Amino acid sequence: MPTPLLDAAGRRRSPATMPGYHCGRTPRNKGLRYPADPPSVEEIVAVMRTAGTSTDGARLRALVVILWRAGLRVSEALALAETDLDARRGSIVVRRGKGGKRREVGMDTWAWEQLAAWLAPRRAMPVGPLLCVIHGPTRGRPWSASSARAQLRRVAAAAGVRRRFAPHQLRHAHAVEMAREGVPLIVIQRQLGHTNLGITSIYLQGIDSAEIIDTVHSRRAPMIPASAGLGPT
Repeated sequence: MPTPLLDAAGRRRSPATMPGYHCGRTPRNKGLRYPADPPSVEEIVAVMRTAGTSTDGARLRALVVILWRAGLRVSEALALAETDLDARRGSIVVRRGKGGKRREVGMDTWAWEQLAAWLAPRRAMPVGPLLCVIHGPTRGRPWSASSARAQLRRVAAAAGVRRRFAPHQLRHAHAVEMAREGVPLIVIQRQLGHTNLGITSIYLQGIDSAEIIDTVHSRRAPMIPASAGLGPT
């Protein structure tokens, strides 16, 4: 019989997790393009509430807050170290973003308050990434993106969210909300770490059509000099 594959903790490992296992296979989502469909504030808060106050819940809430209120990519959030946070300045250092670029982003006071619930139990764990494995012999090691996505999906379903709820959609929600608040596009671009404004504009496609219609509908009537009039000449 072939020798079973084991992970670092001595547990059986599926061959599907090995590099090259899916080589030559067409991805199931090839050709599919998901529209910019960011969740609403009510849906995000419902997910955070459903996550609960346990250690696992606090970690998921911390991930949601970082993705939603700082606009990080999930890979950037999971790569953060505790030393990358500066609550006094309200900033987070992304040491290696997309393309290996370093940047510093901001996060609001409310988000820092929510993050505190995770920072307390994190200090009792081995030194490592900010968002880490909580249980077992790999405690303190990096939390995998697949595990984080799976937990987020489960909690979103339990919260009654009836739409796709993925980490990147929280990043979209961050961009859309800042645009609605009147934040300049160049600031949103720098916050998200985009190389050009064209990519940032794609993120803003999540703005509801009704909002666009209402904005244009409420425009003032054209102004002309009173002497011009509209009567016959």
